Amino acid sequence: MVGAGIIGLTSAFRLARAGHSVLLFDPHPAQGATWAAAGMLAPSAEVAPGEESNYALQKSAVIKWHELADELSLMTGRRLCIHETGTLLVGLDASDRRMTDQFVDVARDFGVDSLDVTRDRLPDLFSAISPRISSGTLLSGDGWIDPDEAVSILSQALDALGVRIITEKVLRITSDRTSVSATTCDNSYSGVAGILATGSAALPGGAVISGQHTVRPVHGVTLRVQGVDRSALPIVRAFVRGHNFYMVSRPGGYCVLGATQEERAEPGIQVGELARMLRDALDIVPELETATVLESRFGLRPASQDLRPFFEVLANDGWAWSSGHYRHGVTLAPLAAQWALDFVEAPA
Repeated sequence: MVGAGIIGLTSAFRLARAGHSVLLFDPHPAQGATWAAAGMLAPSAEVAPGEESNYALQKSAVIKWHELADELSLMTGRRLCIHETGTLLVGLDASDRRMTDQFVDVARDFGVDSLDVTRDRLPDLFSAISPRISSGTLLSGDGWIDPDEAVSILSQALDALGVRIITEKVLRITSDRTSVSATTCDNSYSGVAGILATGSAALPGGAVISGQHTVRPVHGVTLRVQGVDRSALPIVRAFVRGHNFYMVSRPGGYCVLGATQEERAEPGIQVGELARMLRDALDIVPELETATVLESRFGLRPASQDLRPFFEVLANDGWAWSSGHYRHGVTLAPLAAQWALDFVEAPA
C-alpha cells in the first residue's frame, strides 16, 4: 500500500483485518489532505449538480463508519466517536440566501431529507450564529469524526495487526505475472499485489495508467480555534458573499473552520485566503471574535476530471490506483478500503 492518508490507512486496515500481510509506505503518514480535513461525513451538505453518483456512494457513509468503528474498537479498545448532528445551512445576505435556496432545490431533487427552520421557532439551533441570520435549512444524514482521532486509532490497529509502516517514498513500481515490487531510495520490496493511494501526488515511476483518469491538486485550508461550543448542534455551513464557509464544533469549544478551495499546488497558506476565511467566520459566528487561534493547516485534495472517485486496475499486473476522492476522502474511506480488498482477493 503506497500512501498513508485516510484512504491508505483504512485500506491497509481492511486488508490486514482480512488476513493479508501489508507493507504501508509513506514518508509523512497522514500529513497531506487528511491532516487538513475537518472530518465531515456530509453526503447531504456536499451535493452538487451533476454529482448524483457521488451522493449515491456517500449516502451510507455514516453507517459504514459505524461498522469500521466497531471493528477498530474490538482491535484497540478505543471507540472512534461519530457525531451524527446534521448540517444547518444558512446565507448571510439576500444574495447568499438565493444560493442556499438553489442548493436546497438540488439537494431535494437528490432525495436529501431537509427542513426549513427559523430562529423564532428554534432559537437554540441558531446558538452563536449572527442575529442577522433568521432562517436556514436543516439537512439530515450528516455527521463528523475527528480525523486526528481516526488516524491515531487506525495506526494502533495496524500495529496490532502487524502492518509495517515504512516512512520512505516509493520511487518506482514494477510487476510481473507472479509478483509486484516497490522501490525506495534504499530498498526494494516485493509482494503479490500493490495499491497506489497517493492522493494528488505524482505516481511512482513505472506506473502505467490508462489515461481515463487523472487527478489535480486542489489547495484547501482549515483553521483551528478554541472558543465556541456548538458540538451538540448541527455543523454550520454558509454562503458568505458567494463564498463557502463551514464550522465543525467539537466538545470543549474546539472548532475547525473552512473552507478555501483553489486550483493550485503550491504549499503554504496565503495571507489573503486566511483573512477571507476569518472575515467570513466572524460574519456568520460573531462569538469567534474572542476565540483563540490554535493552528492552521493546508492540504492538497485529489480531484479527478469528473470529480468522482475511482479505483483503476493498472496495466502493471497486480497494481491498482485508488484516488480522485477530492473533498470526500474521509467520507468515502471505508468504501475505498472495500474496493482495495475486493481487488486483492479477486480471482486470478
